[in-house]
Amino acid sequence: MEILTFLAEQEDKGKRIDVFLAEQTEISRSRIQKLTEKELLQVNDKNIKSNYKLRENDFIKLTVPDAEPVEILPEKIPLDILYEDTEVIVVNKPQGMVVHPAAGHMTGTLVNALLYHCEGQLSGINGMLRPGIVHRIDKDTSGVLMAAKTDKAHQFLSLQLAKHSITRKYHAIVFHGIKEEQGTINKPIGRNPQDRKKMAITEKNSRHAVTHYRVLERLGNYTYIEAQLETGRTHQIRVHMTSIGHPLLGDMIYGVKKQPFSLQGQALHAKVLGFIHPTTKEYMEFEAPLPEYFLKLLRFLERKL
Repeated sequence: MEILTFLAEQEDKGKRIDVFLAEQTEISRSRIQKLTEKELLQVNDKNIKSNYKLRENDFIKLTVPDAEPVEILPEKIPLDILYEDTEVIVVNKPQGMVVHPAAGHMTGTLVNALLYHCEGQLSGINGMLRPGIVHRIDKDTSGVLMAAKTDKAHQFLSLQLAKHSITRKYHAIVFHGIKEEQGTINKPIGRNPQDRKKMAITEKNSRHAVTHYRVLERLGNYTYIEAQLETGRTHQIRVHMTSIGHPLLGDMIYGVKKQPFSLQGQALHAKVLGFIHPTTKEYMEFEAPLPEYFLKLLRFLERKL
């Protein structure tokens, strides 16, 4: 069983809940309607009908039964742990590691490693395939990521994510020289109508998305930047930077198809993560050092100047 939770925002007001959930997940409207009939969909802890129209700050909980039993095995995979206590664990995820099991990636994921290290003591809110996972970063994005060991911690951290109060700063190398020293991209992001596996800037079936960026170093035909998320949409930095003519170096999906330097994915690193601790209620901030491939690339581009 998987429990998905969402917090309706201002732009969701008045939208049918089955339409909203179909946009936010890969579940069809017809299946959402069937789950609603089985009283597996609640808004503010009350059962509703599939034609329910959302209000701002509605707390949505959708329970998705397992299609079939899946056993996720603990694996002894080394972890770069930045912080750990009885409630949360913060790790520096390497580039190339998938966060949680899915079709084609049932082993070797961060979840497999966490299950072994934490001896199974992870929150169960996100279901069997994603125990402990509060937020995700792409397979080819490295950097700092938090996981919850208890359901209480998971709910507390998820609420901060929903309210956009968590500090998330990324470092990236993008194509071309950015003229300004800093800027803000405020463009809605939704599923690409031509390719459901990709995201796009679109007004239809989209969500508010804001990225702040600043130049860290100018590298000739490339720019080293810091991007801070105000919202956290899927592939947000990659889509936003491409939309202003500065796709990420190494990004084969949203960038140019012919990439230099033979990178294994986009040059994107989750550098800083800050949040309020679920128990102490104190603000904590963690920083993951740049991976070796990223440092080598920076040094190479600096030498070419």
